[in-house]
Amino acid sequence: MSDTLKTRIITALALLAVLLVLLWSGSFVLVALGLLAFFAAAAWESFRLFGNRYPALIAGLWTLVYLFVLSGGNAADGWLLAALCAAIWALRLAPSLALGLPPQDSLGNRLSANLYGIAILGCFTGIAALLGQSALYLLSVMAIVWVADIGAYFAGKAFGRRKLAPSISPGKSWEGAIGGWLSVLALGAACAVIPGLETTFAARVAGAWGWAAMAAILTLLAVASVVGDLFESQLKRRAGFKDSSNLLPGHGGVLDRIDALIPVVPLAVLFDSWL
Repeated sequence: MSDTLKTRIITALALLAVLLVLLWSGSFVLVALGLLAFFAAAAWESFRLFGNRYPALIAGLWTLVYLFVLSGGNAADGWLLAALCAAIWALRLAPSLALGLPPQDSLGNRLSANLYGIAILGCFTGIAALLGQSALYLLSVMAIVWVADIGAYFAGKAFGRRKLAPSISPGKSWEGAIGGWLSVLALGAACAVIPGLETTFAARVAGAWGWAAMAAILTLLAVASVVGDLFESQLKRRAGFKDSSNLLPGHGGVLDRIDALIPVVPLAVLFDSWL
């Protein structure tokens, strides 16, 4: 085993341990501190990728906004912010994958940077809201992204032929994306039929609206995860960065680990509010 792989495994296990401790600690203060730390890191990396001159300062201001949301108890009623985030992705961020990003020194770039900041805020606010349901419920939403990524990796390795977005992320293929999507549907089916998982996101959707609706919603979330991943890859490619930072040894930055969650979590919060 190479030193790089060992580093990746150790970091991944450490992150998983931190996540589980936070989710099952039962301490609002501990959870809030953990969310604030990860949010601050993601915001700093984001504004850094957008070429902001003072990424730490701007990230600090955004973190104060997030602290206000958490301390005010507004996270549980965050469906309006979730709807705004969905609109931002649909109208501005996702189209940039086809249209390209504006020049870094332009007003359009500064606007996009702040829209992405709102998207990150919506993601972390949504994480707090979903955790308010239960730790398992939040993990069941996160698992959609993780399973999509893992399924895409192995399907792409085995069958990948047609490039999904060669100018943005040459390693991704249509076959991999389809494999990730099928893996997500399999996860949803498992959650819907396995005893003890009836309180997960997919099982609740299936119970309320039926299996066809569950498949459609999971498909949308799987597509959103790919869009989030590709958008961050586009940012890094334009900035000339391999990773969003080196905060996580072997994994790059926080944004590299949560990029696919950023559009998915607000969508899940929206569907949850309708449930």
